[in-house]
Amino acid sequence: MSAIALVAPSQDWLPAYEAALARGWSPNTERDVSAEQRAELRADPDGFIAELLTPRRRLILDDGTRVPKLPGIVRWIVDGEFCGSINFRHVPGTEELPAYCSGHVGYAVVPWKRRRGIATAALRLMLREAWAASGLARVMVTCDEDNMASRGVILGCGGLRVADQPPLRPGGRVKNAYWIATSAPAALSATAPAR
Repeated sequence: MSAIALVAPSQDWLPAYEAALARGWSPNTERDVSAEQRAELRADPDGFIAELLTPRRRLILDDGTRVPKLPGIVRWIVDGEFCGSINFRHVPGTEELPAYCSGHVGYAVVPWKRRRGIATAALRLMLREAWAASGLARVMVTCDEDNMASRGVILGCGGLRVADQPPLRPGGRVKNAYWIATSAPAALSATAPAR
């Protein structure tokens, strides 16, 4: 396996990203957005990339409420081939997150590249970027309570378990929540969850 790298979304990697979507992979682990994103990137490839790099749209919650997307970073995970995506989002000046956001970092590796250490390597790289972008000493990372693979990734990066989080939407899954230090391990404590 080649070294794992995080790259900013670009036209260079867009065909590989689209191919992953065509194979049924979704960068959103809460719902399948593969068809929706393929339609968007085919209609306006430059606009699709621009939206990933600097989100301008608002999120529409299940109840119809429109909320701003949080500032953050989107990176594509590569090892010479496209492997998935990882993102970091935050509220400037605080480690708190709004109730509609389950954690600071989210990631999704394509199925044909899983169980190779890619998510662990990508999360370690994103922790550095998160520190540089926000100055947060720790970030909240969550996973579905039955997702043993993701739990292993989080623990492998030093995750410290805190209280479970309720589902983000009706019928959703309970999330296990973990703090992970970005740069200063002394800052990691289980005292105050992000909500």
